[in-house]
Amino acid sequence: MPMKTRFLSAALGGLLLITGTAAGAQAKGDLPRLETRNGRHALIVDGAPFVMLGGQVNNSSNYAEPLTKVWPILDRIAANTIEIPIAWQQLEPEEGRFDFAFVQHLLDEARKHDKRIVLLWFGAYKNTGYGYAPDWVKRDNRRFPRMKTRDGKDHDVLTPLAAATLEADRRAFVQLMTYIRDHDAQNSVIMVQPENEVGSYRNPRDYSAAAQKLFDAPVPATLAKALRKPAGTWTQMFGDQADRMFNTWHTARYVEALAAAGKAIKPLPMYVNAALSDPFKTPDPMGVASGGPQGDVIDIWKAGAPSIDVAAPDIYDRASRNVFRHLDLYARPDNALMVPEIGNAREYARYFWAALGRGAIGYAPFGMDDTGYFNYPLGARSFDDATLDAVAAKYRVIGGAMRDWARIAYERPTWGAARPDDGSPLSTTMGDWTITANFGEWQFGQKEWTFLKTDPTPWGAEPVGGMVVAQLSADEFLLTGDFVRVRFAARAGTPENAMMLRVEEGHFEAGKWVMDRVWNGDQTDYGLNLIDKPVWLKVTMGRYR
Repeated sequence: MPMKTRFLSAALGGLLLITGTAAGAQAKGDLPRLETRNGRHALIVDGAPFVMLGGQVNNSSNYAEPLTKVWPILDRIAANTIEIPIAWQQLEPEEGRFDFAFVQHLLDEARKHDKRIVLLWFGAYKNTGYGYAPDWVKRDNRRFPRMKTRDGKDHDVLTPLAAATLEADRRAFVQLMTYIRDHDAQNSVIMVQPENEVGSYRNPRDYSAAAQKLFDAPVPATLAKALRKPAGTWTQMFGDQADRMFNTWHTARYVEALAAAGKAIKPLPMYVNAALSDPFKTPDPMGVASGGPQGDVIDIWKAGAPSIDVAAPDIYDRASRNVFRHLDLYARPDNALMVPEIGNAREYARYFWAALGRGAIGYAPFGMDDTGYFNYPLGARSFDDATLDAVAAKYRVIGGAMRDWARIAYERPTWGAARPDDGSPLSTTMGDWTITANFGEWQFGQKEWTFLKTDPTPWGAEPVGGMVVAQLSADEFLLTGDFVRVRFAARAGTPENAMMLRVEEGHFEAGKWVMDRVWNGDQTDYGLNLIDKPVWLKVTMGRYR
């Protein structure tokens, strides 16, 4: 039942911080958590691997009325998780008084709509700015100082070096985590993002006198050791990237303080997200969100914010070459791949396959509600059936076997392909077999045939198509995809007496594979062709003697 607005005093908040780890806390084994084994990762929810098929709402859809326009879109795309902000300004409109009405409303509504929740804490940082901080923070520049530019002017980003800002931000975040601990015993909330797209554009670091004193001092030994670099000043260690690295370290330390305090209340998995730049170039400190967890500074974040479980990319770059590179930078043995934001235009949807094949624990297009706002050109101009279906078809097939896929991906090798911009084939080798994804082909026949007149496929020039595959055993594979032709062949250097022994279409029941039919003849003679209706296929390869 929706609860009335609740207010807690700052004094009570301090008491909860002290006693919070005892009363009302769930057993550790019941909590959502991240596990890592053999370089692969799993998000464990309700005791088993889970894949977040998510949708992130627009920035200001975190109120009761716009929330009614979220659920129909999430249901339409078959999402199982909502990513949604809780803003500092709405939680603590007056200093020391906390309003949890929307938090409780969100918990109630998410349970009613059978959705898990990823909470986004819009505190001192939201897209590098302080727009979601309370008015009493914004107005008091002496207590909560902005960064200084080189010429001594105020920059519209709160400095991560201000103790008062950190203290106030952390206190509010702790109150949020305490409320979640005490009112979410069933763990509807499965992950938390403390702050959003941290850093600073057009001002690589704080140039105040206090900041300059720290900048002139040696780099902290902890960081130098983590990076395996000889100790020295920031300039000596990082050259023309020194300002950015300095801000990255101190921003990570700021976020670490929040994350550690929040986890002391309820140790949910926590992640940070990055506003990105060209992944093939060293970022321009003036042109990137300096301080954020971009792909080239993940090691600094790992050292500075050990309570953060995942560094994640926010992808608004349509170029396939760049997207693949971003995914590769974040899919690391020490960092689970998660795509918490990606454009919601149709052409982005194919990258779901590429992320999933790299072991992604979650994926979420941004702006998935019907409040009327679209961030074109970063995302879609508007929602139509083709735009929504591009996500929905993928979520439905994965959702039908979500737990099974999550378990298999945690235990077995996986690979994913999305159509490159030039439409060229992509391939990989798994054991003794080479798997190739081709795009823009009909289900029947070969492109090189000249004796049979054919028209180009309607989707041949469109940015659609992809697949994901898991290796179940030496010769068995599980796959699905759309607008793709998948071929299996003997790996180069192995005997050529290879054959596709059996292809089953099926589904999972109680964790077991159930065959619905066997593909053969036209369904296998020209590769395995999946168009607009993705299904699960189990492929068994073999050799004859």
